[in-house]
Amino acid sequence: QVQLLESGGDAVQSGGSLRLSCTASGSADSRKCMAWFRQAPGGERKGVAEIYIPHGGTSYDASVKGRFTISEGDTGDTVYLQMSRLKPEDTAVYYCAAARECNYLPLVNSWFEYWGLGTQVTVSS
Repeated sequence: QVQLLESGGDAVQSGGSLRLSCTASGSADSRKCMAWFRQAPGGERKGVAEIYIPHGGTSYDASVKGRFTISEGDTGDTVYLQMSRLKPEDTAVYYCAAARECNYLPLVNSWFEYWGLGTQVTVSS
């Protein structure tokens, strides 16, 4: 029922910034928790950040804390990931995910029922 679509992935230089967007459709009650994951080349999918839509509470993985910010649009149907001071190790496919409720860090794949197809972020040194 819920469909997620990521956009905004691009190639950027180390130290630069990029904003990813996730547009959601379908039952809002089924996607009160929105999250970003990433999968580096040859690596496993790891949680990055999550936001609880009803009140905007957020949590972050330690690897991005202080550099990335997750936020929601005015309607709650769009979630953003503002990435700053990007590093080559941030290179990955970034995925948007949704669940009925947040369980907070650590973010695990199995908690999230709905997934987008991902958007590529490449950071060069």
